[in-house]
Amino acid sequence: METETIPNDITVFYTPASSFREGIMAAHEKLHSLVPFSLDRKYFGISRPENGKIHYKAAAEELTPGEGEKYHCKTLVIKKGKYISTTVKDYAKDKQSIQHAFQQLLEQPGLDPQGYCVEWYNSSKDVKCMIRLEQ
Repeated sequence: METETIPNDITVFYTPASSFREGIMAAHEKLHSLVPFSLDRKYFGISRPENGKIHYKAAAEELTPGEGEKYHCKTLVIKKGKYISTTVKDYAKDKQSIQHAFQQLLEQPGLDPQGYCVEWYNSSKDVKCMIRLEQ
């Protein structure tokens, strides 16, 4: 595991999954129908428990203020700070690999109780799994 620093808040717009796990792929497909993949933009999966169940959002970085509104999407902020992280290589080969990575991260001390589980899709094959630490 590593510590990753996000130096600035990242505003993202998102499409929510209809359900956790089953609706994740459809949420990403809908997001990418709005904004096709580009190396100029960061893409994320964001989740956390809310009201007793896990809510998942496929998200893209806003490149200009208000961009999410243009696509009729809600926004949220991935807060700057230190994150505990691990990189999952070639995640598509093992669909459970991301879940296992977050299970390990969630066992670590000092996590921000208001933080999200963040998947940062920084390449077509690898994903960085991160959880914000208390600051």
